[in-house]
Amino acid sequence: MKQVDFMSHEIQIPELTFRGMLLGMLITIIFTASNVYLGLKVGLTFSSSIPAAVISMAILKMFKDSNVLENNMVQTQASAAGTLSAVIFIIPGLLMIGYWQGFPFWQTLMICACGGSLGVLFTIPLRRAMIVNSDLPYPEGLAAAEILKVGSGNAVGAKENGMKDIMAGGIVSAVIGLCANGFQVISSGVSYWFTSGKITSQLPIGFSSALLGAGYLIGIASGMAMLVGTILSWGVFVPYLTSMLSPAAGQSASAFASAVWAQKVRLIGAGAIGIAAIWTLITLVKPIIDGMRISIQSMSRSVAGKSLHRMDTDLSPKATAMILGVIVIGLLGTFYSFIADASLSAGVTLIFVIVGVTIAICMGFFVAAACGYMAGLIGTSASPISGIGILGIIISSLAVLGIGTAVSLFDTEIGSKFAIALAIFMTSVIVSIAAISNDNMQDLKTGYLVGATPWKQQVSLLLGSIIGAFAIAPVLNLLYEAYGFAGAMPRSGMDESQVLSAPQATLMTTIAKGIFSHNLDWNYILFGIGVGIVIIIADLLLKRNSASYCLPPLAVGMGIYLPPTLEMPLVIGAVMSYFVYQYLHNRAMQRSPKNIKEDVENCNRHGVLFASGLIVGESLMGVIIAIIIVFSVTSGGSDSPLAIVGKEFSPTADWLGLIVFIALITIFVYRVISAKFETNQQ
Repeated sequence: MKQVDFMSHEIQIPELTFRGMLLGMLITIIFTASNVYLGLKVGLTFSSSIPAAVISMAILKMFKDSNVLENNMVQTQASAAGTLSAVIFIIPGLLMIGYWQGFPFWQTLMICACGGSLGVLFTIPLRRAMIVNSDLPYPEGLAAAEILKVGSGNAVGAKENGMKDIMAGGIVSAVIGLCANGFQVISSGVSYWFTSGKITSQLPIGFSSALLGAGYLIGIASGMAMLVGTILSWGVFVPYLTSMLSPAAGQSASAFASAVWAQKVRLIGAGAIGIAAIWTLITLVKPIIDGMRISIQSMSRSVAGKSLHRMDTDLSPKATAMILGVIVIGLLGTFYSFIADASLSAGVTLIFVIVGVTIAICMGFFVAAACGYMAGLIGTSASPISGIGILGIIISSLAVLGIGTAVSLFDTEIGSKFAIALAIFMTSVIVSIAAISNDNMQDLKTGYLVGATPWKQQVSLLLGSIIGAFAIAPVLNLLYEAYGFAGAMPRSGMDESQVLSAPQATLMTTIAKGIFSHNLDWNYILFGIGVGIVIIIADLLLKRNSASYCLPPLAVGMGIYLPPTLEMPLVIGAVMSYFVYQYLHNRAMQRSPKNIKEDVENCNRHGVLFASGLIVGESLMGVIIAIIIVFSVTSGGSDSPLAIVGKEFSPTADWLGLIVFIALITIFVYRVISAKFETNQQ
């Protein structure tokens, strides 16, 4: 087989093709739906680049003229699904405050499409500075490039095995999800409650296969940090507060402890997350400023397009300006349609529209530079998007507060609610920009390593942002009608155990309310800030004394904040990943010390792909069950149309859930440690 030099300037092979765009469109819609579900449930989304690359290779191999560059375009487009869906971390707040009763299609679409497209445009001047002329590692970008290279070569077995791993994980996870959330014959989690005097707490464990897979991918440091947060929450704060406070008349011990956690301890978690996110941004101020300085210098260079190599050609300034103009017009129209509903005077409406769009765009460029640099330093998955969101909601709220006070907006309750809603609306655009720019740099790094044409990748990224935006509003409405959000239920009498927690949206909404009103108990948030400062100091001391240990403050804050049955499978997955890696390392050392890194990576890739399959399978099954529930409810049926057992089956379901979860862990571990090493001994 003739080898093709994909780095050549004169190469003439299909790259941005119609079939590739169509395939990328389908994967984008599927993965967007999956990520929206997972993000609303636990506040986590999965990176879709690698699964999209494997699926693309498996499908496009049926065409004789397919190649690595076409596969790269498909995963580039589909990766928007893993990031644009981060808008769910803020926008459900509009329902939680009662301003929206559903997700208006066009306003939600325009927020996501305009924000995502701005994220693409703002990364264009960063590409040459941060990828071509930089030694930033971009871990996910490197991983995706390696998989694409393997898939495009003669290693057909590696390609087929990769697809098998994802399919196996997806099928297993989907079946478990159907049995747990559909048939309800197995439990999705169980808690053992205990009391001692007035002290009440719990020992929880969740059985989510998607979270087990996510835990495998986040690594041991984040897993242990979340465990620390859980211990602080349920081993320290809840026991102390339940011993100091009194339950309501007739309230059970478990219900009282749950209420204390939801109303008090979560505010401590919010304070810890806030200070940890701000600290993370402070530690990156210098590289952020350096990144923005380099990007501005790159924009000022006048290099003739014809003299550039194919792999160094971005979208032209003319095309970029035209797209930017369309986006600004779209944002002006979207903000006007949102603000006009408040029935303010024409002058006040105009002020809010201009200020809202200006803050969204100006802060958007800053967060694009920040997130692009952070993605290069520590990877997309570890980048503190939540910190960007908190910063965004604070700045947006303060801007609205200043203008609203000047125009007497807060004289009415409706005006106060509108102010909170507008701050959330503005932040939604900022989060969309941050999320897309965070991921786009990884995609551009992948393209740089495999020989892609940058301007074609940028077109593909824009397409992915727009396609993903079309999918988000319908999926959000679907899940809202099926499950409801914490504090926002579409119907009375719904099963509260199935409610989507939307943790980040709850946090952002709480912060906005706290800025506009005096109803928030700031003492718990301030205490959380103090806890966060202690954690930051502990993290610094650990890093100073050892390069192997750390305590990511953001992960600890999330451990305090998230429901414990959602955290435990994440922790278990992270611990499992650590011990599997150690086992593979020891085995590889005995086999061939010279090939340890390659051997371990080749075997562990099975685990990464199987974990990705677990996430996709449960997430997709959640969307399918949601569709069935919505059809059932709208036709006058039950909220649990697939259930084949009653509540009296719960004790048995708990035991079956535990048995199935242990079996899944066993299958997962065996699949990875039994994989054969693929490198030749030297």
